[in-house]
Amino acid sequence: MTKRNRKWRWFHRLGSPRWFYEMTGTWLPWLIPLTLSLLAIGLFWGLFLAPPDARQGQSYRIIFVHVPASFLALVGYYVVATAGAVGLVWRIKMAFIVMKAAAPLGAALTFIALFTGAVWGKPTWGTYWVWDARITSMLILLFLYLGVMILQRAFVSTEVGFKAGAILALVGTVNIPIIYKSVDWWYTLHQPATLKLTSSPTMHIEMLQPLLLVICGFYVFYLMVLILFARLEILKHEKSSRWVSALVAEDCAQ
Repeated sequence: MTKRNRKWRWFHRLGSPRWFYEMTGTWLPWLIPLTLSLLAIGLFWGLFLAPPDARQGQSYRIIFVHVPASFLALVGYYVVATAGAVGLVWRIKMAFIVMKAAAPLGAALTFIALFTGAVWGKPTWGTYWVWDARITSMLILLFLYLGVMILQRAFVSTEVGFKAGAILALVGTVNIPIIYKSVDWWYTLHQPATLKLTSSPTMHIEMLQPLLLVICGFYVFYLMVLILFARLEILKHEKSSRWVSALVAEDCAQ
């Protein structure tokens, strides 16, 4: 095997459903307790121990769910689009499986972001919903996720459905920078971003620390659930293969 082939060996391994299934099986025993620990500590800290906001009082605490869900809704769409692009360009079946697993997870997080935003908006703006740029573009994101999911199941051919969903996902990436910059480009009731890479946080440190902890917990949670969904899709798509049959037989024997 040449040096170049060894360099790309890991990439080809990622395209193997069996290798992905076996590899991620060793991760789950670590990811599950890490997720539960980060979320439990971060949410308890933020919801019960952090001080109330000077202007918003106790209602600001919804950000400990709203902000992480919003972050992962955007990041998750890039996961869907990137997996779709890899599947289209290199025709890797595992990439399409990841795309299919990531779409409902991203849709759920987008819905949580919209719902918690509405709950926060009532005491802050006096209404659950306004058609401002940020909220409207987030609603479009939810529709894009749902569109990808529908297209994946709309064709008799699974491969055609995957390709159609991947194309929509790639087209929809134009909405992500619009969501992120909407509060800067247009007049909007939505407050500017709390956390930015280019500037210092606007939150007090006692509120920022638990928020960062919950965000980390959401990222690990996303990875864990994505792996679980992908493993389930692998079993569905590879049910006729020998290794899945052997795995099922082994589980039945136990």
